[in-house]
Amino acid sequence: MESNRIVRTAAFALLALAAAAGLGALLLRDQISRSRRDLFSPHPLRRLAALEYLGGVPASVDTVLLLRDFLAWEQRPLLRKRAQGVLARVEAGVAARHPAEVA
Repeated sequence: MESNRIVRTAAFALLALAAAAGLGALLLRDQISRSRRDLFSPHPLRRLAALEYLGGVPASVDTVLLLRDFLAWEQRPLLRKRAQGVLARVEAGVAARHPAEVA
């Protein structure tokens, strides 16, 4: 009897752990999709979070163009400086991956 209780408790704990992991994955995916669209948000902290997200994605020409548009649009000096740093890293990544495309 005692071994059945231990097995049931362990199974319940594993089920709870799997449910928590699944919920965490869904929340993470939601945050990532929000970060993509919040670059031009009216809220500065959301724009900063979007810049951090873009700094971590693989470098692409689309990201470079998006960051250039953001720099032309953004008025806050702190966010502009952060965007310039992210843009420099992304441009370097694009240049390393596709040397013939960068002029």
